[in-house]
Amino acid sequence: MEEWNLSLAPENAAHVQLKKKYELFINGEFQKPFSNKYFETVNPATEQAIALVAEANEKDVDQAMKAAAEAYKPWSKLSGAERGKYIYRIARMIQEKSREFAVIESLDGGKPIRESRDIDIPLAAAHFFYYAGWADKLEYAFPMRKPQSLGVAAQIIPWNFPLLMAAWKIAPALACGNTVVLKPAETTPLTALKLAEVIQEAGLPQGVVNIITGAGKTGAEMCAHPIPNKLAFTGSTEVGKLVYKAALSGNKKVTLELGGKAADIIFDDAPIDATIEGIINGIYFNQGHVCCAGSRLFVQETVYEEILVKLKKRMNTLIVGDPMDKNTDIGAINSKEQLDVINRYLKIGRAEGAEIYQPNCKMPELGNWCPPTLFTNVAQSNRISQEEIFGPVLAIQTFRTIEEVIDKANNTPFGLSAGVWTDKGSKIFQLTKALKAGVIWANTFNKFDPTSPFGGYKESGFGREGGVHGLDAYLKFD
Repeated sequence: MEEWNLSLAPENAAHVQLKKKYELFINGEFQKPFSNKYFETVNPATEQAIALVAEANEKDVDQAMKAAAEAYKPWSKLSGAERGKYIYRIARMIQEKSREFAVIESLDGGKPIRESRDIDIPLAAAHFFYYAGWADKLEYAFPMRKPQSLGVAAQIIPWNFPLLMAAWKIAPALACGNTVVLKPAETTPLTALKLAEVIQEAGLPQGVVNIITGAGKTGAEMCAHPIPNKLAFTGSTEVGKLVYKAALSGNKKVTLELGGKAADIIFDDAPIDATIEGIINGIYFNQGHVCCAGSRLFVQETVYEEILVKLKKRMNTLIVGDPMDKNTDIGAINSKEQLDVINRYLKIGRAEGAEIYQPNCKMPELGNWCPPTLFTNVAQSNRISQEEIFGPVLAIQTFRTIEEVIDKANNTPFGLSAGVWTDKGSKIFQLTKALKAGVIWANTFNKFDPTSPFGGYKESGFGREGGVHGLDAYLKFD
């Protein structure tokens, strides 16, 4: 096919204000870690270090928890309207600094600037706006139940949507009258630390939000600490199980949003061209670094050949490369470790007998890159159709009947999301009842809104974030 020669359209990063070294944000101030240790956060597209970031140890975690516990007393006594004013102010400041946040998100995480600019940052601000509005209406959200705040919430977020996940966690916690200790992922801490600067500038009372950085050991210290009344974790199923054990030992309330292996189901009466775009968005958005990605594609036999031809043609148009270029569709894989995981699954897929298709993409020499990948001739028992890969890898299977695809779609330990493409509303309602998934999209995929709850079943976790359900996770009732 004809190749388009697009002119470069790089986003300017000169306006971004980044420090060479970041400390821990505890009790309203940035302070050096007791560990005196720092680690580099690296641009995955260039392999260049961006900044040094403090590594919190047990003493730092303890200090952050005590600061949050002390701040809880006055914060929980504030009226909901007053709490809402602070949350609203944070939302407005995120909007004002949205261009800076977007650039930092792409530099630190590797995702295309279009996605950071148009999805991550606006949605993060929208969550703060949404929960600012609920802060003085909790009695209306939960009538006759007398909602009360929990106390201190320890929150651990992943690297695929750093600022958005911080907003998902922090905004409802504050609206309900809780205080927070949050740890971003070690590979993408910068937007959370920029958010700490916003929180400081917004005048939020000291200790209400504390942001500490580190790797898995820091997160384990947070979960084991006796102060938190709530643990909120988004990440892998394996780590989620450890978090749950820690919550049980401390009798803490817990929500877990874990892995997924979503089924994207295409019926023969679906709008084919729109469906192709939905498939692309479902798996190649954010390099496939999405827990609810539509990584298992089920296509009705009668349209399989047409879908396959058009899907490959569309894959050939995807641009892989510099995340800061506005033309880029697929950016850098977040880390070398994750790229190794993806490449290992590509080998597994071939070894299992599946046929691999990758367009001939031009990719930079430096950085972590994986072209959009499609596996055909996939069996239901293949590991690439059962295990989460967390990369731009799609496994396609066929089906004949509704009953068959329901059985195949539910044959997974996960239950986070699914998608259904059809012209018939009756099919949509039949599948939304039958599919064991927390979120099911109809004739679209990867659509998020702060008013809509998100969460899963089985090994995809439990509890909901977003909507009124997201408030429930940070409240107790008489």
